Amino acid sequence: MNLTPSGPPSTVLPDEPDPARRALEHAQSLSGEDRVIALRLVAAAHPRWCGAWAALGDHTEEPIEAYAYYRVGYHRGLDSLRANGWRGSGYVRWADEGNRGFLSALAGLARQAAAIGELDEAERCELFLRQCDPSWPPPELRPLP
Repeated sequence: MNLTPSGPPSTVLPDEPDPARRALEHAQSLSGEDRVIALRLVAAAHPRWCGAWAALGDHTEEPIEAYAYYRVGYHRGLDSLRANGWRGSGYVRWADEGNRGFLSALAGLARQAAAIGELDEAERCELFLRQCDPSWPPPELRPLP
């Protein structure tokens, strides 16, 4: 956890090791069922990595299944944040590469909660995203005008 002179502390999750990141990149480069199978293998090999779970949610068409993947990623991310000094408040910014899996899982959970009618959960997730990173969403995730 890093203390900042301009606000709450910031927590930065460590990056996943290069082999795990390469495996995820390879899995995402595949198509169809091959991609889903490869993503499942990455998540199975790295079950604590919220980024792997978020990627599974991103590449799953079934809303309830995607919701479940994002929820696992979100909870794995909370575990990792706590293990890295986060105490329930403070920034978790997108600009820090290690935080992107957690924030992606949280954003995916917000989308899927809305899609299945869990509007109160979707609103809580959106609020949490903005508390974690006041500049949310990052430019690369904003819809085109």
